[in-house]
Order: sequence, then structure tokens, then C-alpha cells
Amino acid sequence: MNILIVNGPNLNLLGTREPEIYGTVTMEEELADLSAEFINNTILYYQSNAEGDLIDRLQASDYDALVINPGAYTHYSYALADCLKNVSVPKVEVHISNIYKREEFRQKSVTAAHTDGIISGFGLKGYRLAILSLNL
Repeated sequence: MNILIVNGPNLNLLGTREPEIYGTVTMEEELADLSAEFINNTILYYQSNAEGDLIDRLQASDYDALVINPGAYTHYSYALADCLKNVSVPKVEVHISNIYKREEFRQKSVTAAHTDGIISGFGLKGYRLAILSLNL
């Protein structure tokens, strides 16, 4: 199974950005661990700080399941939500921090209604948990 992991704005800075919230592991390190653990899957990865680029990538048809961390777009991107509504593969939204323990504006996800589930607050382990749920 081809599993696409998509990260939104500022997640290219994982490992150095606010390590007290997001940790010190880079996404490249996490992807290497995921690929080693889920050897029966192909892990594809895409990150962009641009909303339209994320939508273009999601509209491709080269994956069987999706793990998405929309970053700040979670809270206000109706364009991304509309795109997810039309993605027909199984999909899980992941948040590294617990969005419900953060600022009030971060506690609402406009994209979540168009995914099969949400994993929030387990750090980078959330990506692993999402892949496990997609492999059931």
C-alpha cells in the first residue's frame, strides 16, 4: 500500500521549531523509522507551506491512504477541507501537539470532518499510530 504523509506549513522545521512542543526529531528521521517499521508499505512524503501546493498534491492519485497534518491550515482552510472531502482513500488527520490544550483558535479543525479519524497529542508517534490504523 502506498501511504502518503502530507505536512502543512512550518512542519519543515520539525526538530528545531519549538522543541518543547514539537520535539527534537526531524521529519526525515521519523520517515526513516516509519519506512523501516512498515516495510510492506511505501511511505510517500510531501510538505509545503503553500495551501495550493498541498491541494495539488492531494489531488494526485498515486496513493492508497493518507496521513495529513495540515498545520495551521487545520483551523481555517476551507479550501483544504473541500479538497479532503473529495479524496476517496482512507485518511487520518494527525497533530503532534494536543490541539485541545493549546490556544482557543487551535482547538477547532475545519478539516477533521473530512477524515476518518484524528490523532492528536502523541508527538511524532501520531504518524505511526495513523499508519497502524490504516493497515487494519
